[in-house]
Amino acid sequence: MKKWMLVGVVCGLWTMAAAQTKKPAAAGSSAVRGKKVYEQYCLACHQIDGSGVPRMNPPLIKTSYVLGEKEPLINVVLKGMDASVPIDDEYYSNNMPPHAFLKDQEIADVLTYVRSNFGNKASAVTPAEVKAVREKK
Repeated sequence: MKKWMLVGVVCGLWTMAAAQTKKPAAAGSSAVRGKKVYEQYCLACHQIDGSGVPRMNPPLIKTSYVLGEKEPLINVVLKGMDASVPIDDEYYSNNMPPHAFLKDQEIADVLTYVRSNFGNKASAVTPAEVKAVREKK
């Protein structure tokens, strides 16, 4: 009887351990790298949860700008935005500075992070896509 109890306890512990060892995202994955870029350059204006600041900094949560075509979004990161452009019928007054100093990989990573977080479900941005937009000037 004790032997079976011990086997049951061991099996239970093994099952719990297996359930808790869910693999985290690879340390080198685009979204993980993108989160670091977001925290360094974007968080102050767009907030930790991507909600932005009403009438100042646009939200990144399920907006057509974030979920839509990649090129306009890449251009905003590269060139910034100083015009009051409506985003989903709302206007925002705070200018976004250009971040062209970021490498193509960093821009791809941060945009991939934004497009796959905050409730967003959009495709990844690649460094090649960023490079192509950057070269259009």
